[in-house]
Amino acid sequence: MFHPQGPTFWELAQQCLSSTERGYDLLAPKFDVTPFRTPDFVIEGLARCLGPPQSVDDGLDLCCGTGAAIPLLQTLCRRRVVGIDFSQGMLDVARSRLTTSVSATPVELLHANVLDMTFDREFDLAITVGSLGHILKRDEPRFVQRIHAALRPGGRFAFVTSTMPPWWSRRYLLSRAFNGAMHIRNLLVRPPFVMFYLTFLLPDVARLLESHGFKVAVHDDVYPVPFQELRVVVATRK
Repeated sequence: MFHPQGPTFWELAQQCLSSTERGYDLLAPKFDVTPFRTPDFVIEGLARCLGPPQSVDDGLDLCCGTGAAIPLLQTLCRRRVVGIDFSQGMLDVARSRLTTSVSATPVELLHANVLDMTFDREFDLAITVGSLGHILKRDEPRFVQRIHAALRPGGRFAFVTSTMPPWWSRRYLLSRAFNGAMHIRNLLVRPPFVMFYLTFLLPDVARLLESHGFKVAVHDDVYPVPFQELRVVVATRK
């Protein structure tokens, strides 16, 4: 889609009619040439808010997908990087693209659901890019709690989000239309496919993080026009 090497209409239809996990397994080989892959400029903006190279011991990439943000963590982390995702297909692509030079920080890829993580104070930094639409509203507290448990005191959780756009804006209307179509699909087809827009938005997400023991900092001057609505959120475990 939108790229000669991207998925065809029928491939996207097959993905949409599958479960979330199976859908991403199917899409994985062509995922990086779809509009769903987080653009590099978004990851680069996030990186500018996280400190200099080799300033972190251990990093965690939540819902790491094909590993778009893993090079960022390899640059930041001195000791190890862990990527976790529920799609084995996406992890297989990420593994094929890992930097494995002697000087590169080791990376471990785990096939698991982030809502079921059992890490206990193992990381100094957790990030996620392009994945928050896969977390249902009812699961957001559990998601945040699992991240809090995974971080050491003083550890940070960083991601990119925004505030709710105006109801008359193109972004709002297109997002609501997509979400409506997804709700209808999930009423008619089982298992559901979980992917929604306009989720994990400020200021509600800041209140959620604070209620789970984080101190929240919002960087609102990271991205230029026309992406100035994007915010980098860095939540530090107290």
